[in-house]
Amino acid sequence: MNQQLLLEVIPAPSPTLDDTITGQNAAALAAAKTLAPGRAMYLWGPPGSGRTHFLRAMCADRSSVYVDFSTPGPDILDLATGGRHGSHQLIAIDDIQRMSPEQLSGVFALYNHWRESSSSSTAFALAVTGDRSASAMDMREDLRTRLGWDLVFRLSPLSDEDKREALQSYTEKKGLPFSAEVLQWMFTYYSRDIRQLFALADALDRYSLSHHRPVTVPLIRTMLSDRDFLKSHDS
Repeated sequence: MNQQLLLEVIPAPSPTLDDTITGQNAAALAAAKTLAPGRAMYLWGPPGSGRTHFLRAMCADRSSVYVDFSTPGPDILDLATGGRHGSHQLIAIDDIQRMSPEQLSGVFALYNHWRESSSSSTAFALAVTGDRSASAMDMREDLRTRLGWDLVFRLSPLSDEDKREALQSYTEKKGLPFSAEVLQWMFTYYSRDIRQLFALADALDRYSLSHHRPVTVPLIRTMLSDRDFLKSHDS
């Protein structure tokens, strides 16, 4: 059974801000945890810097709407006019650099709506991500300006050492008896995505308990080739 199939059938746990690994992003994480209605945040960074993770984790902590490039332009505009805003505390817009001109027009209107309502009882927080700084964005000037209206943070990818420490901390926190050899194998031969590593740790724990065997490197290889186990996750 190949690794890609395992990645597909063992989903990563849903992100939360409390289990977000800080790395060099401590200031951004602190701001994300306290982003109140009436405030806005623009998070930018290269692929692998955790932009989507941050937004999804922020959405998990409060009533929210998540928007990305797959959201139709009219739906974004509807949010801007209050039609879908309702009582949501946060509107999160992911990967703005991938949006069409129609979608960007909706985001522009949404920024205006956010500012107009910021001191009212209908105020909401606005969080937006992109892959580069606002000044480097290839989009209409009035929207680029709005990206910098409030808080702006550059996200840095986690270092390998950050990921190693995060994986060890995760297994220790859950009481998983993983040896240094097992942790090294996971980090060396599996995905470098920290959420996928967490998911593998959870799957290994379940597999070892069901087979009454300790978690070892041979057990990992056995699990990777156990089609019945993988099918049970895929169903």
